[in-house]
Amino acid sequence: MTTQAPPLLPPGVSAGDFAAALDELAAACSVLTSEEELAGFRDPFQFSAWEEYAASAVVMPETVEQVQEIVRIANRYRIPLWTHGQGKNNGYGGPAPRVDGSVVVSLRNMNKVLEIDPECAYAVVEPGVRWFDLYEAIRAGNHRLMVSVTDLGWGSVVGNFLENGATYLPVAQDMNAYCGMEVVLANGEVMRTGMGAMPNNSSWHVYKRSLGPTLDQLFMQSNFGIVTKLGVWLTPWPECYMPLWLRVWKDDDLGPVVDTLRQLMLDRTIENVPQIWNTISMASVISSRAPWYQGEDPIPDDVIDHMARELEIGRWLMRFALYGDEAVVDHRFAKIKEAFERIPGAEVWGAKHAPEDMDSLEHPFDLVQAGVPNLEINQMTGWYGGEEGGHIGFSPVAKLTGKDATACRDLIRGLVQNEARLDYAAVLIPTNARSFIHVTMVIFDTKNETETKRAYDTAKLLVREAAKHGYGEYRAHLDFMDLAAEQYSFNDHAYMRFVETIKDAVDPNGIFAPGKQGIWPRAMRETRGG
Repeated sequence: MTTQAPPLLPPGVSAGDFAAALDELAAACSVLTSEEELAGFRDPFQFSAWEEYAASAVVMPETVEQVQEIVRIANRYRIPLWTHGQGKNNGYGGPAPRVDGSVVVSLRNMNKVLEIDPECAYAVVEPGVRWFDLYEAIRAGNHRLMVSVTDLGWGSVVGNFLENGATYLPVAQDMNAYCGMEVVLANGEVMRTGMGAMPNNSSWHVYKRSLGPTLDQLFMQSNFGIVTKLGVWLTPWPECYMPLWLRVWKDDDLGPVVDTLRQLMLDRTIENVPQIWNTISMASVISSRAPWYQGEDPIPDDVIDHMARELEIGRWLMRFALYGDEAVVDHRFAKIKEAFERIPGAEVWGAKHAPEDMDSLEHPFDLVQAGVPNLEINQMTGWYGGEEGGHIGFSPVAKLTGKDATACRDLIRGLVQNEARLDYAAVLIPTNARSFIHVTMVIFDTKNETETKRAYDTAKLLVREAAKHGYGEYRAHLDFMDLAAEQYSFNDHAYMRFVETIKDAVDPNGIFAPGKQGIWPRAMRETRGG
């Protein structure tokens, strides 16, 4: 089969060599090269006329052996590869490659749930498995198990873990619900991490460490290999599930809320991963902007207060949950309610459910915290632009203190409102009892080029200004990966220099995801892919 080479070429690769490489790739697996097909692998929220971050082709393997062959071909022709599971990392660049002309390795067709172990409560999945797929496999097997899911169920289980994405059951504190990887390395070899390095070792997906260095973290947010299998820890059904809400009515109640939450998480009264939403972010899920405000400037504070009351969502609304024996849940709920309601005007409420009823709950947040995937909050990008709205995620990490929460709020809100001239939408995610991620939803109308550019430019400004205050991104959008990595500059960027040493050793031809999280191969280090 001969596949016509598209006009966009990988950097440094001739048209003749690329055509030959495409022929070899097409012999190994499905290859996409048409303009219409490639359009689905762009940053979904960048302005339509922008040219950056475009792929030259997409390959879609179905087996580990096909992944190995793709890697061997890429090495022969020095073709950069950019890998994704489902490509739904919207807000961070989606499936688009950092380097123009890269070949995207889409693992969507590697979508098998390979194992569910009900005794030790884990599953083994391929990288194309969505949260929906794993949930449905658990239900199809009549397993009384829950999977800790993301807010949007269409993404890749493996891809989310590899990006340190948050999920919300207690097992997932610190993004820690994975165990044991299989990885295709840059030389085409297959490696298994942890106990998987020993043939037939039954502890591969139940023990997180190794004899010698534990390598799994090397493949998180890196470009050192392609993960083709991953173990995922599951949770047995509890006797009782109780999704909870906390609502406060003053913007400055955020500090006391966070300080109270920290104590309740430190003593393990609250064990799951909560979320704290401000009025704008929650309103974007359940309403639209137009009924509340028609101005092009950010919504004034008095209007936000009005929205908070009318929509009954307060100035800050926290979702969280309890799981376990009913008597324990009752005790913890009483303790939580008493602690939070010391804050004047604060309200805590919730309802208990049997595990058999979890998948029939109405509120999407109650479903997510029960491990039931859905897509209900995806409408939040329509706050500006309706169906053609978009967002950029700016997500620095901070200590879980009221002082840091209010400092992040004030800094980020000021820049979003004054520079982007957009509404400040924020969700604080305490991923453990000591830290939180300030997820800033820079929402904009993708049809409006001026507004889109302001949003992208403001995101870069946020990276620089937050770093001055000691707040660094936990993951970065495609458009400012280098800038985010640059902020981690201790001792003349000793961290990045060490990572680059690893990159040069394990991927000497620099084929894996050049530029991913600011990690460049030697050949591109000076030009940064240009």
